[in-house]
Amino acid sequence: MIKSRKFRIALMTGGAALGVALTLAACGGADGVASPGEGVLVGGGSSSSSSSSTPGNGTPATACPTGLLDGGLVANNTLRACQLPNLITGDLVLNKVAGAVYSINGRVQVGDDLGANPAAPLAGTKGTLTIAPGVKIFGSAGLDYLIISRGSQIFASGTASEPIIFTSKQGIEGTAGANAIGQWGGLVIAGRAPSNVCPAGVTPPNVACSEGQVEGTNAFYGGNTANDNSGILKYVRVQHSGFEVLPAKELNGITFAGVGSGTTVDYVQVHNSSDDGMEMFGGTLNLKHIILTGNDDDSLDTDNGYRGAVQFLIVKQRDNGGDRLFEMSCAGNAAYCSHPMISNATLIRRSSVASNGLELNTGTDLTLINSVIHNTSATTTTGIRITDVATQTAAPTFSSVYMSGFATQFASSGNTAAIFTGGTNNTANGTSTLVDFVNGANETAVTVTPATAVNAVFSSVTYVGAVKDANDNWWKGWSCGLDSNPC
Repeated sequence: MIKSRKFRIALMTGGAALGVALTLAACGGADGVASPGEGVLVGGGSSSSSSSSTPGNGTPATACPTGLLDGGLVANNTLRACQLPNLITGDLVLNKVAGAVYSINGRVQVGDDLGANPAAPLAGTKGTLTIAPGVKIFGSAGLDYLIISRGSQIFASGTASEPIIFTSKQGIEGTAGANAIGQWGGLVIAGRAPSNVCPAGVTPPNVACSEGQVEGTNAFYGGNTANDNSGILKYVRVQHSGFEVLPAKELNGITFAGVGSGTTVDYVQVHNSSDDGMEMFGGTLNLKHIILTGNDDDSLDTDNGYRGAVQFLIVKQRDNGGDRLFEMSCAGNAAYCSHPMISNATLIRRSSVASNGLELNTGTDLTLINSVIHNTSATTTTGIRITDVATQTAAPTFSSVYMSGFATQFASSGNTAAIFTGGTNNTANGTSTLVDFVNGANETAVTVTPATAVNAVFSSVTYVGAVKDANDNWWKGWSCGLDSNPC
């Protein structure tokens, strides 16, 4: 392992000078495991250059912005790979630079872990990573991943026409393939919001409930700041990610661990993760306009006291991969169980894996309203499964849910059928008129549950499902794989 080195730099991109304080840790890999690297070094200057040129299409930038390592040329020598430092403290801005793409080599950590309590932070330095619209960032191997530490922030604000894309090297080169998964690690955000992972004798929520270790890493999450702000993800795609670091310890597409409600997550897609699309470990994060496609394990997984809301959610498995649409657990201290609240989801199960559509366990208390669940797979599967008495006692709520295509709608365990049919305006065995994931006549006819009465963060709606009709195009332009826009 090469010893770390620290220095202060001024990042110059497109003629604008940006003061940046960085800590560059040159040791590669997640916790010391090295990545195979990015590209082939072919001329073009070095990372010490103060600015990058603006070449024509297909011509690589002559140099990387100051402070970023030159990772060589990729994509048939048409792009220069500019490598992020392994530890970012202070402010780092990644601008869109013609002929350049940014790379993650090993574990890239934004900020030191400042601990659970903002009023008494641990020793260390905050980091802020700002990413401009249209920027692409890639990893080359499973242990290449980006983690935002407690007390630090990411501001990744793309646009509908220029989304920010996190992908693999193969994704940059156009060789990933339609079903490519697990080609790099993924994105992890750790915050200070409540979880139920507590020391013995401590009842959550409590600032001491901060012992949660992020799956697949040695980073910690949790605290007692419900409105903690880890930054912004907007018009962002994460694709071809996920990696099993240890048996049953995987990196997901995006891992939200103790992330607070002050964080903005809107218009975000995870495509083709080898593990879960998104997994929530505790926290109070609210999300809108979410797309989870082609993920190989659960599309949405909630654990450890997650208490946030999700609205406008498209889940679509690929036909040869994927486990459950939702897997929702309490885990941890049962005094503070998970209570995810979801409105306007359209969930399409297509996987050839024999599993359940929705699985609720260990006392989790789901509220699901104004949603559509449809199965197109011929593989034996069950629509909804409540596994245990604790979850039955929590009494999950279903209202204005239209389910179709399942030969077996409910598992026999956990009083599942009675809980679903005991809700209002629910249909267990309907006839789908979806056009892919867009509502048809039968979905449009479902009586709507007033969303704002259920949770004030929900938008008022007059329809069930994520996409009202053919004129509702919030998903177009920035997402991939749902129309002619390739991933």
